[in-house]
Amino acid sequence: MDDIKKIVVICGGTSAERDISIQSGNGVTNALIELGHEATIKDFKDIDDLKTLKDFDFVFIALHGVEGEGGSLQDRLDDLGIQYTGSGTIGCKNTWNKATCKNILFKKDIKTPKAVSLHSLKDDSFNPFTKFKDKFGYKKNLFMKPSEDGSSIDIFKISNDDEFINARKSCIDKSREFLFEEEIEGKEYTVTIINDECFPPIEIQTKNDFYDYNAKYISDETILAEAKLSEKDLNLINKISLKAYKALNCSGWARVDILQDMDGIFYVLEINTVPGMTTHSCVPKSGSFIGLSYSEVVRRIISYVA
Repeated sequence: MDDIKKIVVICGGTSAERDISIQSGNGVTNALIELGHEATIKDFKDIDDLKTLKDFDFVFIALHGVEGEGGSLQDRLDDLGIQYTGSGTIGCKNTWNKATCKNILFKKDIKTPKAVSLHSLKDDSFNPFTKFKDKFGYKKNLFMKPSEDGSSIDIFKISNDDEFINARKSCIDKSREFLFEEEIEGKEYTVTIINDECFPPIEIQTKNDFYDYNAKYISDETILAEAKLSEKDLNLINKISLKAYKALNCSGWARVDILQDMDGIFYVLEINTVPGMTTHSCVPKSGSFIGLSYSEVVRRIISYVA
């Protein structure tokens, strides 16, 4: 990385996660300057031509949503010969769509919560509970979530038809594909991976029904604690996280969200190829457990060239 002096941080964009992305971008830019780099921050929606990024040695992608995590940006940067942080096109495409991600995990014998999908919430004839029972033979509480989105936007826990109807009415965008995923009761963890190294897992403790947008970015009551796991479970959660990371063709850095049921079985929930880097985010928090400052975590991330 000695030849990388000028770095541009891309953030913002037009997704529902715009504000979070900008917070991440500002934090990363300040860290890069602290590390001695010439850092510039750019809002993706203001970039008319990606060729202008060739003026920089390196791109730090802090852009959330399909613009930064869907794979098309990485594909275009590859075509232009521009180096960047994180996974390449294939890894992003494999993880951005949650249904695609689940299919790959199933094929690789990696446990993930079972789910059924719906192309659009505008289909009034669809009943998620009936569809789930028809497919898997049992009924469960479900989490309704967009197949393609992040930061827990438009995610609802539903346990009956009335709750489904209310959730559907509350959705910001009803025209996209949704997953209806079984509830796994137990504990929620997240594992940061940077350059194939697992950082200490975090146990997410929230008073909310799940780790939603409020719990992630607003609430001061959410606790991101270093997970207290047995040596066996610690080795297992890291092994599963790395296996999923590699199965989905991820590289550079990512965050693997994991559930552990009441019987101690781990399930991969999803993988984020452009994790948040706000002051509330899990990646810098996990780094702090091994004595790394925010800036030192950023240094680790840029040490890998995609």
